[in-house]
Amino acid sequence: MLQTQQRARKRPDRMSIVIMNTREKMKGGLMKSSMFCYQCQEAAKGVGCTIAGVCGKTPEVAHIQDVLLYAARELSCVTTALRSAHIAVPSQVDELVTSALFATITNANFDKTALTQCATHLIEVAHTLNSQLGESALTLWDGNFESDELARLAHVEAVENPDVRSVRELVTYGLKGLGAYAHHARVLGFSDAAIDTFLQQALAATSDITLTIDQLLALAMEVGSFGVKVMALLDTANTTRFGNPQATEVSLEVRSNPAILISGHDLSDLEQLLEQTQGTGVDVYTHCEMLPAHAYPAFKKYDNLVGNYGGAWWNQRSDIEQFHGPVLFTTNCIVPPRESYKARIFTTGCAGFEGCTHIEADEHGHKDFSQLIAMARLCSAPEPIESGSVMCGFAHNQVLSLADTVVDAIKSGAVRQFVVMAGCDGRSKQRSYYEDFAKALPQDTIILTAGCAKYRYNKLNLGTIGGIPRVLDAGQCNDCYSLVAVALKLQEVFGLSDINDLPIIYNIAWYEQKAVIVLLALLSLGVKNIHLGPTLPAFISPAVADVLVKNFGIASISSVEHDMKEFFCNDASDANSESAANGESSDDQVFITGDMLVGQILRMHEGAAAILEQAGMGCLGCPASQSESLAEAAMVHGLELAPILEKLNDSAARPASR
Repeated sequence: MLQTQQRARKRPDRMSIVIMNTREKMKGGLMKSSMFCYQCQEAAKGVGCTIAGVCGKTPEVAHIQDVLLYAARELSCVTTALRSAHIAVPSQVDELVTSALFATITNANFDKTALTQCATHLIEVAHTLNSQLGESALTLWDGNFESDELARLAHVEAVENPDVRSVRELVTYGLKGLGAYAHHARVLGFSDAAIDTFLQQALAATSDITLTIDQLLALAMEVGSFGVKVMALLDTANTTRFGNPQATEVSLEVRSNPAILISGHDLSDLEQLLEQTQGTGVDVYTHCEMLPAHAYPAFKKYDNLVGNYGGAWWNQRSDIEQFHGPVLFTTNCIVPPRESYKARIFTTGCAGFEGCTHIEADEHGHKDFSQLIAMARLCSAPEPIESGSVMCGFAHNQVLSLADTVVDAIKSGAVRQFVVMAGCDGRSKQRSYYEDFAKALPQDTIILTAGCAKYRYNKLNLGTIGGIPRVLDAGQCNDCYSLVAVALKLQEVFGLSDINDLPIIYNIAWYEQKAVIVLLALLSLGVKNIHLGPTLPAFISPAVADVLVKNFGIASISSVEHDMKEFFCNDASDANSESAANGESSDDQVFITGDMLVGQILRMHEGAAAILEQAGMGCLGCPASQSESLAEAAMVHGLELAPILEKLNDSAARPASR
């Protein structure tokens, strides 16, 4: 029988450090600026982008995205009022709102003309519907993009209380992810009026300045609950249309034919592209989040769907340069293209980039990809950049078909833990942590993954346990639903009352707003002790972080060595805690490494400040320096890292004075 154990961890020191540093950064409120965006993990300096987005968006695009979100809020206020008055809301409005939210997700749409047109259309629809409210009509934005009042109201800093603003943005970014998944499902002919109604009600609620932090936190959990529902809806849409994913080996090699590269998440676009390229001599390769498409039975009939090309989204510039053919972006994950290949970039759906050709759907949803096919025929074949293959297709239906094998492996001890490493990849050098973490995992663990975070370890050849691959790739980011379904089934099989009693640990990488809805979905199910990295969201204020730590055990990542001990050596850590408290030596002593934050080191080792100052680091009181890694700080000060580490660890290993 499964031996259950609740991992009641102590609040990690590093979380305290993150909160402390964030509090320092946010003293006095956010800096007023023409642009302020902190919705993604790459927020500049861990605070927010104020000059230009790290993602590549300009202040002009950032402003139009703010306005588009504001227009969606205005329209949602109207539809919520209409429903309260028992007046029917046209179903087309649901698609308008979800599409608008999707277009504001990080790396989705950089086309300010298209974004402006969308905002204009939304506010026009809002005014038309508002007239049906008669004397109860709302006061709405008049559509003047030059209004100073609009600039103030649409700006994220319009909410002055940093904690209220923090939770409001948590709700808002969760709704962006919710809207994106609802949009994906609707494209395939699946929708849920309850989801759309809630989304608009919640978006309207974010306009209510009287809501308290507790009310907004409750709303955030409700957003998470609907996140589970929308991911289930999208799972149903995908599997009904394309079949249940099957364990599939996907080639990483190339053929000699000209080809089209398709990126993003929209499986309907892939289907149409494959239909139109059949018999043309043009091959199709998937990129990044489109990799899981190979596992769906419906796509296996296309002999020109030949493999996956390249890696995660952030490395696409190199991939596209070497691909040579046209590239179709179906959703988010666009990096501003180089001029050398910009003419080969096509967008569709909610994606867009100014200067690139956009493919619109007709009234029946059909898209004409003949321009891409014609261009591909004039291009040379892709250059080989990898060899071999990679496995995918381990969504819930496939994994649960192995349920007996999995359960037996857990009972026998062949599998000690499942490690959920789902989420996003990104440019940050800190993300190398996830590759190192995967390599360092004990051989009796299995990684459950979904989303582009997989690219840090899905090609490492980590082996199998009893024929079960040690990396089970459930699919795209929305397929985190599969991981939830597997967890809930295991909870049922083992008769557990608490999902946290399962042998599952969560070490999730986030980047953008789809990851936010996944996080909220997990929290709404009661999942605790999630480690989130590579950094905590900049939009989470210290007070809100305190609440997340207290209520859910949310923690940030540290070094691989530290986290391995926390995840897998808790018993030894607890056994040694008393002797450590008494100043005695402990085998569980945390080893200080160069990738730890300076602030974290200062917190965990009382003698560190003196050692670092003696070494030549004279600005330890500066919040920016405390949020640097020790290696970065040493480089900035022109110091050798090795002797500093030696002194720190030597000092940390000595018993504390009594």
